[in-house]
Amino acid sequence: MSTAGAPPMDRFAGNAASPFHLTPEQVAFFDENGYLVLRDRIPKDMLRRLTEAAERWIASGDRPSRDGEDYHFADRPSGRVLFRVDYLHSKGEAASLELLGSPEVLGIAETLAGPNFVPTYESLVFKNEGDGAPIPWHQDAVHPRTHRIFNIDVYLDASRASEGALRVVPGSQYRKADVCALTSQHGWDIPGTVTVEMEPGDVLIHDVMLVHGSEPVQGNQLRRTLYYEFRAAEQILGQGPWDEAWVDARLRLLPLALQQYRATHPDQAGFAWNIEPSLRPQALGDRETELRLVHEVHTPGSYCSAGDVPEQPR
Repeated sequence: MSTAGAPPMDRFAGNAASPFHLTPEQVAFFDENGYLVLRDRIPKDMLRRLTEAAERWIASGDRPSRDGEDYHFADRPSGRVLFRVDYLHSKGEAASLELLGSPEVLGIAETLAGPNFVPTYESLVFKNEGDGAPIPWHQDAVHPRTHRIFNIDVYLDASRASEGALRVVPGSQYRKADVCALTSQHGWDIPGTVTVEMEPGDVLIHDVMLVHGSEPVQGNQLRRTLYYEFRAAEQILGQGPWDEAWVDARLRLLPLALQQYRATHPDQAGFAWNIEPSLRPQALGDRETELRLVHEVHTPGSYCSAGDVPEQPR
């Protein structure tokens, strides 16, 4: 789909500064289509630690008393089931910080958001075996598009077309979509729709305004995906919905993440953080506070079932 008429956007991408940064060709594909697949992006040892952490996050949260701010449940034919865990870094597993501090993730973040990237969300979203409930067409968040806002989706399990793999509408990210009208007119067959099949360790980058969803199926296998959203500090400070203090608090995650990556990979160079000195955060010395910062407000997305509602990944 042509990018004619697309709004201006910050284009830090330039040349690939390291093997972990995106190439200009990859950036061009992402900007035109609203998504990009990176095969076998996550090293197998890190993938194993993330998978083990996900098992413990799910086991820890999978009881009715946990239904609340960090653990999200939904009604299914089998009963009320856990499907999402938020604020992963505060859940006692070093693997989430290792991933955040990895060049595999931060190379993407710097390429698309520039050196002042801010990690804004981190969640585990999953479908249990046999839980093939649909995720209706939606856009995660609608914004003025002066900067890229995107999710880095790390797949811990395979995602197959026959088991409700994610469906995306390339080029739909340029403006707010009427997802009710699209659903009414086309159902799951919006023209141009692409089904994105993934393997464990693959990464999908998706624009938060990309129209996407997954249709209902039966007999699906367990599918777990980690979602890390990033935005440029300049975008947040200019357009919200958070303020300078919030940006500073979220940026405190990055020194902890870089430290965790170095501790886990002492023989590797790691990521060179190039944030502007004026934005570089000062540690509080209170790890518990630094690891969990609640979102009081969200950028509204575009949904059909309940109209425009706060962002609910993915």
